Amino acid sequence: MSPRRNRPRGGEKPNEYAGEPGDRYGGFQRTELWQGEEWSVRHVAGASAAGKRYRCPGCDQEIPSAVPHVVAWSQYGGVDDRRHWHKACWNAKDRRTSRVQRPRSAPRY
Repeated sequence: MSPRRNRPRGGEKPNEYAGEPGDRYGGFQRTELWQGEEWSVRHVAGASAAGKRYRCPGCDQEIPSAVPHVVAWSQYGGVDDRRHWHKACWNAKDRRTSRVQRPRSAPRY
């Protein structure tokens, strides 16, 4: 008996990413309305975020390397306006206060 093949025998290769064609972050992207603006929201897989750390604007905590999260930016903003959020923080953004106070000893990156 020969081993099972997971790839179809046809000439097509399965898509590398679950998102749109050309999506290099491995997630899917959609548009949401928040605070009267349209926001592009992309879910980032943990493997594609390897080696980088981000600070979530929702809870002001660090998002460790290789953890799945959400990247959101205003439709009319630029690349510098992208923010990386925990998935739970993005989902709870309407229930949070407007400003999270950071202690003086917290890193500012």
